[in-house]
Amino acid sequence: MTVAFDRAANLERLGRDRFDVLVIGGGITGAGVALDAVTRGLSVALVDKGDFASGTSSKSSKLVHGGLRYLQQREFRLVYENLHERQRLLKNAPHLVSPLPFLIPIFGKDGAMSAVLAKAYSSALRLYDLTGGVRIGHRYSRLSKEEAAKHLPTLRPDRLAAAFLYWDARADDARLTLTIARTAASRGAVMVNYAPVASLTRDGSRVNGAVLEDGTTVRADLVINATGVWADHIQRLDGSAEPVRIRPAKGVHVTVRREKVPADIAVVVNVPGDRRSIFVVPWGDHVYLGTTDTDYDGPIENPVCTPEDVTYLLSAINAATTETLTEADVVGTWAGLRPLVADAKSTRTADLSRRHTVTTSPAGVITVTGGKLTTYRAMAEDTVDVAVKALKRGAKRTQTKRLRLVGAEGVKQPDGHLAGRFGSEAAEVNALISTEPSLGEALVPGLDYVKAEAVWSARNEMVHTLADVLARRTRALLLDRDATLDAAQSVAELIAPELGWSETDTNAQVQAFKEMART
Repeated sequence: MTVAFDRAANLERLGRDRFDVLVIGGGITGAGVALDAVTRGLSVALVDKGDFASGTSSKSSKLVHGGLRYLQQREFRLVYENLHERQRLLKNAPHLVSPLPFLIPIFGKDGAMSAVLAKAYSSALRLYDLTGGVRIGHRYSRLSKEEAAKHLPTLRPDRLAAAFLYWDARADDARLTLTIARTAASRGAVMVNYAPVASLTRDGSRVNGAVLEDGTTVRADLVINATGVWADHIQRLDGSAEPVRIRPAKGVHVTVRREKVPADIAVVVNVPGDRRSIFVVPWGDHVYLGTTDTDYDGPIENPVCTPEDVTYLLSAINAATTETLTEADVVGTWAGLRPLVADAKSTRTADLSRRHTVTTSPAGVITVTGGKLTTYRAMAEDTVDVAVKALKRGAKRTQTKRLRLVGAEGVKQPDGHLAGRFGSEAAEVNALISTEPSLGEALVPGLDYVKAEAVWSARNEMVHTLADVLARRTRALLLDRDATLDAAQSVAELIAPELGWSETDTNAQVQAFKEMART
């Protein structure tokens, strides 16, 4: 196990050392803050109440994109920033982030497209390219209906008029977050998952650390709250200022087998009767559809996909294709909450800006909220700029714009499944298979993951629960829930020796995973 990412050793350091910065929150924003801060010469600790990326950062649309629809909201600067951050990710994490073409099918009465609609799409996509989209190496193009149908043969031929093609990028959000966390650890940050904060400590009127639920006191000169939809909770522990009000928006995705929606690239599909569209994204032998965007006032710990959510998504794809999907075709789902900053003037969450805010309480706690997956690095930069000014030490400028993440060494374009998940570290996973060929067998029947991935993750990626492996180190649960549930016992038994689990521990992990997966 890599010493820098050893949970037991890091827990011991949390209670022993004093840090310049304590980051609360191990999603992509918190991990990005930790990486930015440690590369500026600050001593950093990070804790999360659950696993890395166990909240929103594992439940996104898994796209690294500029946000074409933000142009409709005249968020030109946001799109510009998004596209520049997209390019940085493509360069800094080529093993995890890859270009992805998107098809926008245009439907019209009797297969005819109006000149007004054609001009509107052409103008928007041209502006997208000019704003920075073209830096991916491709310009938008217009396709005939025949060319469009080659990418998704089940598009309705009676209504399909033409299509447009543009480019963005994709990434496994949980693996990207974990890799950022491991990169921060490799630079000296002390990263610990499953370490919930019980209270904040003070020196007079200033917050100077936190007490974890296990009683460990973490001492720090400055605390950064990067907990996403849980930001209000940490701000209440601070108690020195009115919390920034978070307006959670629920986003749901569903997975179906690719034979049902045979798309070879991503497709943008309009939702009937709504002003929104959804993405149809191929993922191996599966395709996922999403996302919804609705107000959410339920428990934030475990948002769920409802029958209404499924109906909403299936209605969109069914209106665009000849294959009628039903709930029985759905093999996986996930639901996440976007930590949007509330705006009294907005009645729909879809209309809220995806910009981020950085605030400092009278007690000195810095809170970063809002934003999106693509702009995590810029959010972290802005946050650490404030921290450096408050601490009066550390490099004034970010060091992460050209910082390649762990696994990116020597990688230009990953070749194969393992290289696309581990980059240069895939050699270590392959070495396990060479030593023990049975580790090359499928982890979950029907999916691409192999047993060696679970073993390597247990040794190197701070695995603490069975769900860490089946929901985040791999994405098996999202792709095929039933097959993953069937394999849970065998996977638990595979990693049990690596994690020191007894038979009782192993069975308890399986039971807990099944309860979580079925909610």
